[in-house]
Amino acid sequence: MSTTMKKELAKAKKVLHPNSRKSIAIMKKTKKISNREKVKLGSFVKQNLVAEKILWIQQHMVDVCPYTPELTAELLETYMGRNDEELEQIALKHSIGGRKNRQHASREDILRMTKEREKAEYDTCGIEIPDILNTGQCEMLQKWDGELRYLPNFKFRRFGKKDLERARQQEQRSRTKIKKGIKSILDDKKSEKEKEPSMVSESAETTEASRENLVPEEDIIAEVSLSETNLLKGDCSMIVE
Repeated sequence: MSTTMKKELAKAKKVLHPNSRKSIAIMKKTKKISNREKVKLGSFVKQNLVAEKILWIQQHMVDVCPYTPELTAELLETYMGRNDEELEQIALKHSIGGRKNRQHASREDILRMTKEREKAEYDTCGIEIPDILNTGQCEMLQKWDGELRYLPNFKFRRFGKKDLERARQQEQRSRTKIKKGIKSILDDKKSEKEKEPSMVSESAETTEASRENLVPEEDIIAEVSLSETNLLKGDCSMIVE
């Protein structure tokens, strides 16, 4: 019995009639307190179960951030088989001595039912864990110290077998596109480098041709001197006249 409920019952200083208004009010209030405590207890148990699952995920993660769909699938498959060793030990105890009664039967049933339920979730709607495909959530999970008050900061997401396979194929297609883009860029650069020597040779041939078409310097000097001589002769003839 909680302290609040004890205080409510202590208010009744004398014996009350079961059908009196005071006793009915006390009964209503105690029932309300009892229901509230049940909800708190259920929430606390649920938080502990979620924290236990997240802690297992954190301890078995590799040093990669963010996680890939392929690594996430491997992690969840390992998580579903976390109790296989204990089930094998229980089965081994049953086989020794030819016992007819099932020792640790309740524990074995709980582990087997848990594995079947998680396998069904993984094959259909998915197992709910923090979104480790997101960089921020993955870093937060890797740095988490196990405090329950930080659980609301996590962004949970369901990862199923089909969803992870689809995400893996999409990631593979995007990687292929990136590789093709890089290859095309490298091919373009290679073709440009191959074109450079031909362009240099063409420019050299053009230069040589222009040189061949040029008039020699000696001929230019001779023509200039000849024109000067003619001019002088013309001037002299004008003077003579």
